[in-house]
Amino acid sequence: MAKYMLTGAAGFIGSRVCDLLLEDGHSVVGIDNINNAYDIRLKEYRLKRLKNHKGFQFYQKDVADLDSLEEIACQSGKIDAIINLAARAGVRASVENPWIFLQTNTTGTLNLLEIARKYGIPKFVLASTSSIYGSNAPLPTTEEADSSHPLQPYAASKKAAETMCYSYHFLHGIDVTVFRYFTVFGPAGRPDMVMFRFVQWIAECRKVHLNGDGTQSRGFTYVDDIARGTIAGLKPLGYEIINLGGHDVITINDMITILEKMLGKKADVIHHPAHPADMMTNWADVTKAKEMLGWQPQVSLEEGMQATVDWYLKERSWASQVETL
Repeated sequence: MAKYMLTGAAGFIGSRVCDLLLEDGHSVVGIDNINNAYDIRLKEYRLKRLKNHKGFQFYQKDVADLDSLEEIACQSGKIDAIINLAARAGVRASVENPWIFLQTNTTGTLNLLEIARKYGIPKFVLASTSSIYGSNAPLPTTEEADSSHPLQPYAASKKAAETMCYSYHFLHGIDVTVFRYFTVFGPAGRPDMVMFRFVQWIAECRKVHLNGDGTQSRGFTYVDDIARGTIAGLKPLGYEIINLGGHDVITINDMITILEKMLGKKADVIHHPAHPADMMTNWADVTKAKEMLGWQPQVSLEEGMQATVDWYLKERSWASQVETL
């Protein structure tokens, strides 16, 4: 069994990757600063589950703090891979405070690469983003599409992290897998993402705030499929950038219609101007993930949406109070 250092352990994707690794008998050194980028009750909910596993060790530290990472690495013994899922995420929030995105996403990645180099950790997995492809990406989007014109500081900070990973691969021989995640959803998801927000707003009979006319579309993938793909990327690959997710494409209007049926309530939609930081659509070409990793999504969009709705209704007493704007 292996030991992994996983950052962003209390995050949406990170916590599910931890779950699956621990269930398979591996041990995980989890790191997360539990910041207030969104309601920490979600992070505490995810973390509480993880702490029930005997193979899980948790440190509430920031990846931007190199000294803290050094201490953790010294205490942890042999580590087989670093899985860097810590990130400040959100295209709109990055426009308001780009500095924190650069600190976490770029400097944090550099710090972890330094830990890998210094302690001889052979494998590094980085979470990147489909936002890196900008506004004129071909559809479906392959990894070879232009990624040099990011529209927001969030995507720019991830592009910088990707290139830093390549430098450490070239100079120090670290094996790197970069995953460009597309739109991920599921139970206990991020409340700034459309699926959580719309489930909450429709369930609680609140106004549904929609930027644009709703014809914009997203390629959605269920979080468990993303977690499985991330773990598959732990095998030796050299240096590879791989799209993950985005296979089930749906317009926001159609998504609202499905949620109305599942919740048995009508959405009260309020339209706002389209946000300039938003992409009109995204749709991943995941051929590379299938060929290199044997990855295949297993959960359909409607199955995942139903699981998300069921989770929300079960946790409604507190999930209904989570800030979503």
